[in-house]
Amino acid sequence: MSSRRPTLAQRSLPMRPFSESLPMALLRTREAVMRLFRPGLRSRGVTEQQWRILRALAHQGPMEVTELAEATFLLAPSLSRILPDLEQRRLIGRRPVDTDLRRSVVSLQTEGLRLIAEHAPYSEQVYARIAKRFGTEKLVQLLQRLHDLETSLGELAGELESDPARVRRRKPSP
Repeated sequence: MSSRRPTLAQRSLPMRPFSESLPMALLRTREAVMRLFRPGLRSRGVTEQQWRILRALAHQGPMEVTELAEATFLLAPSLSRILPDLEQRRLIGRRPVDTDLRRSVVSLQTEGLRLIAEHAPYSEQVYARIAKRFGTEKLVQLLQRLHDLETSLGELAGELESDPARVRRRKPSP
């Protein structure tokens, strides 16, 4: 048992401990997962962000840059720095939108598809190891619960956007 005295925040702030923060728990888990996937990505010469772009294009098809930013959770300035490298490596292609030349559509090229296909066995091995360690059924349940949480929070965000005063009226949760 720790003999440390509670910090000022622990004594005076009406909020849960940092270690019990949902955003931090999700970040810690993400980092633990990505630690397993990063070596394979590095061996293919792609970053996590580049991989997200390639995967999104492979599974969702060509997208406008703004749609791609939303699909990959990348900020537009970051995306605009990443795309030229992927294009130069011939992993993706870009073409202007016919109706608005300021906008462009990004698509996966043959080289990008080849890279994904080469990396897929490594990725699936990592998934298999995670499933073996954590449990296949638990992994399926976790993915479903995360999807459910995302949906629920999307609904909550919509409610709070329509009535921002509701945030102030709620009592802090234990």
